[in-house]
Amino acid sequence: MNTTLNFQPTKFITSAANIRQLPDDTGVEIAFAGRSNAGKSSALNTITRQKALARTSKTPGRTQLINVFEVQPGKRLIDLPGYGYAKVPISVKEKWQQALSEYLQQRESLRGLVLLMDIRHPYRDTDQDLLHWATECEIPILVLLTKADKLKPSQRKSTLLQAREAALVFGDGVQVEMFSSLNKIGLPEVEVILSEWLNSEPKTTVNADAAD
Repeated sequence: MNTTLNFQPTKFITSAANIRQLPDDTGVEIAFAGRSNAGKSSALNTITRQKALARTSKTPGRTQLINVFEVQPGKRLIDLPGYGYAKVPISVKEKWQQALSEYLQQRESLRGLVLLMDIRHPYRDTDQDLLHWATECEIPILVLLTKADKLKPSQRKSTLLQAREAALVFGDGVQVEMFSSLNKIGLPEVEVILSEWLNSEPKTTVNADAAD
């Protein structure tokens, strides 16, 4: 039976420019990714019941580092750099893309990816690129349609159904939920999914010498 975690004690650990600066690749962690201004920092603050755990900004593209938060010892939330902001220099975009690629492909402790998309503008090209990337790496994905409070209830429901249908093309490893940091739409569902991922067993590395 899965136990829903208490996310409120979550604390900031460190910021890293690349995966080599991250904490040891042990335990389990969940990554949060999304286009700049998709509401990633607000979602992290809402999930952890904290007002300023993740720094929010009205200036898209502000998060340029990988930020690491610890829920419990060995259980982490990873805030990946936002992507898709047009005014960011090409060199910076390429740096972010490389960090993102390395993280998804090489991080053994990664148990799931939360991809945040504005419910009014889902499945932009960059979002679909990331979905393809993650599914190729066989990473479970939770698509969160953020800012759900911006739509009327009937619009929210139809958009969710359309988004779930669109997700089928990426395989059965993708779940889609609505979310609002303002009025907590989708928060219970998100907590259950994140807890399931974080409560999974860490991968064990087999020592080749020991097998002889």
